[in-house]
Amino acid sequence: MTNQDHLSAELRRLRKAAGLSGTEAAVLTGLSQSKVSRVETGAFMPTEDQVVALCRAYGAPAKIRRALVAITRDLREEASSARVVLQRGAWRMQQRIGKIETASARIRSFQPTIVFGLLQTRDYITALFGDSLPDGERDQTVEARLERQRILDSDRDFHFVLTEGALRWNMGGAATMQAQLGHLIEVSCRGRVRLGVIPWTTPVSVPVLHGFDIYDSRAVLLGTQTATALVTDEREVTDYEKNFAEVERYATYDDVACAHLSRIATDYRQLATESRW
Repeated sequence: MTNQDHLSAELRRLRKAAGLSGTEAAVLTGLSQSKVSRVETGAFMPTEDQVVALCRAYGAPAKIRRALVAITRDLREEASSARVVLQRGAWRMQQRIGKIETASARIRSFQPTIVFGLLQTRDYITALFGDSLPDGERDQTVEARLERQRILDSDRDFHFVLTEGALRWNMGGAATMQAQLGHLIEVSCRGRVRLGVIPWTTPVSVPVLHGFDIYDSRAVLLGTQTATALVTDEREVTDYEKNFAEVERYATYDDVACAHLSRIATDYRQLATESRW
């Protein structure tokens, strides 16, 4: 059971223990009855204030209330009035993202520009951060990102879609990219994740501005040049889910996707050989 599942189940248990119906809980907390129901099914991510209000209405002990608020904080910043929160910091942000991933049962990601963090090799990560961080912090950030990848061995549902353009961005040089493509082939073709590749020859009608990660149906993470944005507004999350469904239909999977990955890896292998002469 993920932390988010625990939050939903515990709030439902507390309400029933208090002898309250969903409608009565809504009246006591100021939430709508449908929102109380969506919180308990995991379809809506409540704010910290809403969790506190529900706990008070149910007479939850302070220890339980603090624990549930802490779970909520993993997917929300403390400034609850903000719909999009920007948090700076490199390795600390990696740890925070790791907490969000751990709290999720389903992770969907789309990337048109770079390889997904959960699927990056050490050399790719190092090249990605480059000289933007001091040596010590860069090494710490690389290790924190690699630590996040341990989650791939869990039974969570991972669905990644990326464009060929992201793979043609020669990050770190041909040798680094050849190894990165090999890693993608390994994790994809052995069924560890569902990886879709959109070939550059595929005609599309959906404009894309940036990559994003969707955690269950509760939060979306966006990377910018200088910060990371966490979106938890349910209307915006729904918009990103629709966007993911749109780009997903252009992707190839399984043997076809592996063939595309192998084709691109061959190009890098040839490029690496030529660069040695």
